[in-house]
Amino acid sequence: MSPSSTPSSVHDFEAVSITGQPVRLADYRGKVLLIVNTASQCGFTPQFDGLEKLWKAHADQGLVVLGFPCNQFGGQDPGSADEIASFCSLNYGVSFPMMSKIEVNGGGAHPLYKWLTAEAPGILGTKAVKWNFTKFLVGKDGQVIKRYAPTDKPADLQRDIAAALA
Repeated sequence: MSPSSTPSSVHDFEAVSITGQPVRLADYRGKVLLIVNTASQCGFTPQFDGLEKLWKAHADQGLVVLGFPCNQFGGQDPGSADEIASFCSLNYGVSFPMMSKIEVNGGGAHPLYKWLTAEAPGILGTKAVKWNFTKFLVGKDGQVIKRYAPTDKPADLQRDIAAALA
């Protein structure tokens, strides 16, 4: 995305995979995305299991779960990309795409998260991500459908995901 253009969908963004490869979100056009800021040492970390179950159950229908490690909340993901990838794979069998560590709030926030939080503000209109495992459901058209709190368990998103995939 050029700095002067205004993003109109999630497809206008790029990220970097946890292995350092560029990822164009436009490559996911026509897919439903569940974008989650993750952490390896958080009380919500067991949600990796539920996210993996969603991914396995719905990948064939077009769901892609994208994990974005973030160390902004209580320093709960301090590891390197290799350490994070190993942790997710060994402890939770994570096979969905994981991206490189980013910031989701403040001046250093990844442009994708600046856009997501503007498109789907939180409670009382707050734009900031409150904690790890905040989730954004994005439709096939690249538009945000809904934002979920860290306390919303992945299994509780089933109905919304099924509707977005239909």
